[in-house]
Amino acid sequence: MSQSTSDPVANMLTRIRNALIARHQKVDVPASLLKMEIARILKEEGYITNFKLAEEGSMKLIRIYLKYTAANQPAVSRLERVSRPGCRVYVGSKDIPRVLGGLGINILTTPRGVMTGRAARKEGLGGELLCQVW
Repeated sequence: MSQSTSDPVANMLTRIRNALIARHQKVDVPASLLKMEIARILKEEGYITNFKLAEEGSMKLIRIYLKYTAANQPAVSRLERVSRPGCRVYVGSKDIPRVLGGLGINILTTPRGVMTGRAARKEGLGGELLCQVW
């Protein structure tokens, strides 16, 4: 199972989305530094319980532990890819959109690393708008 996708971030978001629909406890995605950073932000913002680096043979994987409410509803209601390889979306610090009036988060890549839209706005940084989560 070592096919390379043209959009690994979209692949990761889709795997998380599918695992949540199927009510899985955890999901594995092929590891990369960018995906580790996205997982870190999802954990900090409370959308997943945890993540860790795992190895299966020669493949490095990120094992993401999904989070559900007491009523067994997923903590994430939507995961949307914004910037895609065919259509990159860049925003300035003043143009970072608010997700659901501040209830959701944006994840951006900035010159100072991957961060939420809120953090980037506070730091006065723009960057590539990777995805939105709520």
